[in-house]
Amino acid sequence: MEIINYNEKHDEIIIKRAQNDVNNVIENIKEILKTVKENGDLALSEYSEKFDGVKLKDFKVSKDEIKKSYNNIDKKLLKAIKKSITNIEEFHRLQLPKGWSKEINKGVTTGIIVRPIENVGCYVPGGRASYPSTVLMTVIPAKIAGVERVICCSPPDAEGKISDAVLVTADLAGADEIYKIGGAQAIGAMAYGTETMKKVDKIVGPGNIFVTGAKKIVYGDVDIEFEAGPSEILILADETANTEYISYDIISQAEHDPNASCYLVTDNENLAISVKEKVNEISKKAKRKDIINQSLNKYSRIVITNSLDESINLSNRYAPEHLIIMTKDDDEVLKRINNAGSIFLGQYSPVAAGDYGSGTNHVLPTGTGARIYSGLSTESFLKKPTVQKINQKGLKELSEFIVPIANYEGLYAHADSVKVRLDKKE
Repeated sequence: MEIINYNEKHDEIIIKRAQNDVNNVIENIKEILKTVKENGDLALSEYSEKFDGVKLKDFKVSKDEIKKSYNNIDKKLLKAIKKSITNIEEFHRLQLPKGWSKEINKGVTTGIIVRPIENVGCYVPGGRASYPSTVLMTVIPAKIAGVERVICCSPPDAEGKISDAVLVTADLAGADEIYKIGGAQAIGAMAYGTETMKKVDKIVGPGNIFVTGAKKIVYGDVDIEFEAGPSEILILADETANTEYISYDIISQAEHDPNASCYLVTDNENLAISVKEKVNEISKKAKRKDIINQSLNKYSRIVITNSLDESINLSNRYAPEHLIIMTKDDDEVLKRINNAGSIFLGQYSPVAAGDYGSGTNHVLPTGTGARIYSGLSTESFLKKPTVQKINQKGLKELSEFIVPIANYEGLYAHADSVKVRLDKKE
């Protein structure tokens, strides 16, 4: 990892990180989506054979397949998944908003009601690897929100199967349907529907460049949570931070992806040097060292600032997906943090806790997206229609400013719709 002494000239270099640039494959994605929209299941079958190397008779996972998965899954893993579900459910249940109603003038009552989206699709990456944690983070908040139908799509392996862990987790989390479909074709199937699959209203979940690009294109036909790029971490630390903890946190994010961004921002030069040495030592022995080394050499740096204030300001400009704060007074630093996807306070709060166990959601904005929106939550699956109930007396009071404004804007029928109710229409 490179160490740089910070000045404002470095901002552009530091803020830049890898995003899923779909421009190089956008035409391919458009063609896949168009074909799925026009040919439905036939297109899915052809793309499964082309991209996943498997001929499938049925895309939908059967109840029998799920039942067999319970027999095959490692029992310790099953126990861990169940414990994780407990925390994730509790956290996301606390996010449920309540409707409200208030009389703001005599005879004028306003408020909101809370209603779930009806159909949601969750994309779960797979094929070469298995990610039951993604199932937990997408399906659970949707079900807690009250979504009637939640489906999962995940690419099959060469034998036409989805991993036992993903199937069991999807079942435990409450998924209503599971499909052996991956890539852009899965996004197209969820967005437009096929003979086998009814379309959804919103698609969530991470994926490769084809999945990300497809979600971007179908946005408008369906809703999506946000575009997500490679994983990011920024560790904001001072002289009190633990070198070894920081180093392992950096390595843990670097092993995600060759384009992951890993930053240590500190005002302490000794810490910076010791972390660099420790990261180099750990990376040489790591099981995913090829991926880790690519990540450390591309978009990862140790930045030495002139003060804690400067470190905090830089962190807010960077707006990381994951922010770890290891300082003398973490709670005071937190008060000054405005932009971050998920925040981890103190020496004993690694990102892995949020990924698997603490209950918070790990589907988070990247590429400075944390400046403008939050990660996936229960509210991501809810709508909040406004409601007003007005009696004649209340409307009469409102008419005193409704009518003049409507007339000024030249929307005379708007004014008349009020006056006719008050016997004032000329």
